[in-house]
Amino acid sequence: MSRQTKILVLHMKELIYTAIFLVLGVILVILLVTMFGSGKKNMPTAESAAYIPGVYTASIDLKDRSVNVQVTVDKNRIKDVALENPEDSVAVMYPLMEPTTKRLREQILEQQSLDGITYEADHQYTSAVLLNAIEQALQKAAPSE
Repeated sequence: MSRQTKILVLHMKELIYTAIFLVLGVILVILLVTMFGSGKKNMPTAESAAYIPGVYTASIDLKDRSVNVQVTVDKNRIKDVALENPEDSVAVMYPLMEPTTKRLREQILEQQSLDGITYEADHQYTSAVLLNAIEQALQKAAPSE
C-alpha cells in the first residue's frame, strides 16, 4: 500500500476574493442587526419627548418697545423662564413686569405646566400677557408630528 501525497493548489486570488466577501457579509449582518434589532427601541420619539431641547423666545409688544420672554427647556422639563435683556426704560415704565415674571417662573418650574397658575388681582393683566408669551414659546418647543 502506497500512500500517495495529494497536493492541494490554492490560488491566492481566490483566497483574497473569498476573504473580502466574508468580511462584507459580516458587515452586512451587523448593519441589519443594528438597524432592525433592539437599538431601534431605545431611539427617542416625538411621543416620549415633551419638548425639543433649546431656548425659545416670544415677543411682547409694549407700545414703542418690545420685550422678549425666554423659555429654556430640555427633553422633558421647563428649566427656566426669564425676560431677555430688559431695558431700563421697560423696568421704569412697566414696574410689575420683572416681579411678575419671577412669581410665574417659580410656579411654572414647580408645576412644569401653565395649568393652575395663580396670580394676584393687581398683577392679572401683566400675568396674562406674560403667560401668553410663555405659551407661545412653549409651542415653538413642542415636537412637531
